[in-house]
Amino acid sequence: MTLASLGTTLDADALLPGAHYVPSPNCDQRPPDAVVSLIVIHAISLPPGEFGGDAIERLFTNRLDPTEHPYYQDIQAQALRVSAHFLIRRDGAVTQFVPCNRRAWHAGQSNWRGRECCNDFSIGVELEGC
Repeated sequence: MTLASLGTTLDADALLPGAHYVPSPNCDQRPPDAVVSLIVIHAISLPPGEFGGDAIERLFTNRLDPTEHPYYQDIQAQALRVSAHFLIRRDGAVTQFVPCNRRAWHAGQSNWRGRECCNDFSIGVELEGC
């Protein structure tokens, strides 16, 4: 599915109809009073500067093999457990990793307009790029 062909509303499970869904374990419940009011857009490529393949999906599902590339060894050494709600590929294909009603782990230590912990109140979108 491409971004242009997706629906504009979420289904009952807080998933975007038509998006490829690959559940990530790197998420948890939002705080009870959290209201989504921010979209955080990131750029990602794995390995850096390379596009395509399934490395991003494997990163977000804790299946990235550190022996495949020296950069992946750094990721393993940091014990990264990260995710995003969505990944938009260079060809427009969309993958969802975390339901929108859950907190994805994408913004780390963060603040926006004086509010700490942006993961609590944001949707994380990864664009395949650098």
